[in-house]
Amino acid sequence: MNTFNKITAIITAGGVSNRFGSNKLLESLEGGKSVIITTIEKFLPFCDEIIIPCHDDVKEHIKKNISDNSKIAFASFGETRQKSVFNGLMECKKAGGCDIVLIHDGARPFIEPDTIKETVEKLKEYKGVCVGIYATDTIKITDETGKIIKTIDRNTVFCAQTPQGFDFKTILDAHKKLQDKNFTDDSSMLEYLGVEVYALEGTRTNKKITFREDLI
Repeated sequence: MNTFNKITAIITAGGVSNRFGSNKLLESLEGGKSVIITTIEKFLPFCDEIIIPCHDDVKEHIKKNISDNSKIAFASFGETRQKSVFNGLMECKKAGGCDIVLIHDGARPFIEPDTIKETVEKLKEYKGVCVGIYATDTIKITDETGKIIKTIDRNTVFCAQTPQGFDFKTILDAHKKLQDKNFTDDSSMLEYLGVEVYALEGTRTNKKITFREDLI
């Protein structure tokens, strides 16, 4: 079994929150802490380094509201999520790299610590781990007009969340090879390259804040 000398988290925070109406990462949750600060604090006990690709306003907010910044570094945000993550990976490489990297959406503040811990444990066996939940609704496939084509077996439908954890070299190589693509999550990149990714069942509370009602 592998042991890890250095664990890095990349927390994506470069979005523009068009569907939310304002920067959702700076919105306050119950208790007064913002979404992004709550998310970061979930990962601090598990990581040696946290790299955050973000805009300047988010960067200043984090510096102001995290008392101990010794584990935190910043990277440039990209035009897409994939580019932001790649910038974070390159920042990690400049700092000497790491053994494993956990990539997480800044807008998922409700992640359970046990899920982070289990992701790290599974990375002792796999090059990639994707947290998610199995579908409970009946899943329909439609054509472009909205006509239902077929119903698929929901027992095999896995709804991806984050964190997604990876062997650092494996995911960095994937990002380098696929720079001209546009993947919406990192595990898809390994799948595309034929690298096995383990599906780790998480919790339904680990929702991504997209609309204002998601804060309720």
